[in-house]
Amino acid sequence: MSSTPAVRPARDADAAAICAIHNAQGVATTASYELRPGTEAEWLARLAGHRREGLPVLVAADEDDQVVGFAAYGRFRELGGYDLTVEHSVYTAPGHENEGIGSALMDALIGLAQRAGLHAMVGLVDAQNEASLAFHERLGFTGCGVLPQLGRKFGRWLDVAVLVRLLDEPPAGTGGSRAGS
Repeated sequence: MSSTPAVRPARDADAAAICAIHNAQGVATTASYELRPGTEAEWLARLAGHRREGLPVLVAADEDDQVVGFAAYGRFRELGGYDLTVEHSVYTAPGHENEGIGSALMDALIGLAQRAGLHAMVGLVDAQNEASLAFHERLGFTGCGVLPQLGRKFGRWLDVAVLVRLLDEPPAGTGGSRAGS
């Protein structure tokens, strides 16, 4: 991709592309612990659910408006004490890795979360996925530990790394200071 992708809210017309990306980059790998491929109808329902709850789903589109990545966040847990914490997902289309798409999507998603007054964003990442761990570190997420053998996929147990970015503080390592501190 020669230019920065346009990041915009997902539309129903994007459901097939989002589904294809998730099936290829999530379901077919350990990037997601989803075990079966999704359908366009299921993704249409997910998009509608996110809209109902006021939660964003963003897509990155190339100059021809073809979806080359997507990101979203949702509730971390259902208990009220977690209301200011969200869990995110981000995926790029096959062949579009390392083009800045994931960073563009996450920058926009983090900005939306900050403007919504949220406090923390959580990423749950396969602990063996070094590229994803490094990506999250570049975005200011902090590793908070590994949950051993929490998931099972492809006939083996998988460890989950827990990554957190506090949204109302500068990311770790930026040298910024918090107002009032």
